[in-house]
Amino acid sequence: MKNIIIIGATSAMAKEVAKLYAIDKANLYLIARDISKLDTIKQDLIVRGASTVYTAEFDANQFDSHETLIEQAFQTLEQVDVLLIAHGSLPNQERCQTDCSKAIEEINTNGISVISLLTHAATKMEQQQSGNITVITSVAGDRGRQSNYVYGAAKGMVSIFLQGLTQRLSKSGVHVLDIKPGFVDTPMTAEFDKGALWAKPEKVAEIIKKRISKKNSFSYTPAFWFAIMTIIKFVPKAIFNKISL
Repeated sequence: MKNIIIIGATSAMAKEVAKLYAIDKANLYLIARDISKLDTIKQDLIVRGASTVYTAEFDANQFDSHETLIEQAFQTLEQVDVLLIAHGSLPNQERCQTDCSKAIEEINTNGISVISLLTHAATKMEQQQSGNITVITSVAGDRGRQSNYVYGAAKGMVSIFLQGLTQRLSKSGVHVLDIKPGFVDTPMTAEFDKGALWAKPEKVAEIIKKRISKKNSFSYTPAFWFAIMTIIKFVPKAIFNKISL
């Protein structure tokens, strides 16, 4: 029976991951901003088979609360097998270009808060000498693009952080996984037109659980995004600056 912490547990992808672990009768510790939504998710996961479901409220940008939050989760579960960080926001890029405070807020939510949580959790994982840390970042972090470079900058920062964390924690037997989804059909992207490149959160959740079990270090999700981002990353700057992405 596994012990799972999910931060940002009300997000569409996180909820689907939690359902998969509930079927395995895992003990789940769910953390999110909206405690009423967490209570609803808790009831659903118990019906699906979860052994126990704990819930805790948090504000990603209240950094001073993160150490206590992580400490309480680890104390409750005693041994943590998987920590999944899935919270985030999709900013309005045009507003961020003219409102510095909004740009900083989004960098804090999507980047700094994740690094803060990881710093506390990594120490706990290192002490127990086992476990998995998985973070949902984004393909947007691979190359800055005019359409979403504030969001991409935050996600790219977390991916670089995870690379170093992977090297550090490999010596203690802790596995780190960077999940990079492409377009996913969630409430956060409800206003976007959907096409062939869009994935359902259920599919992404299956990939995440599989990658955790296989101890991959990173995963483009779905896998075809590896080819897409390889092309985007190597487009010469002179050409890249003339196109709209």
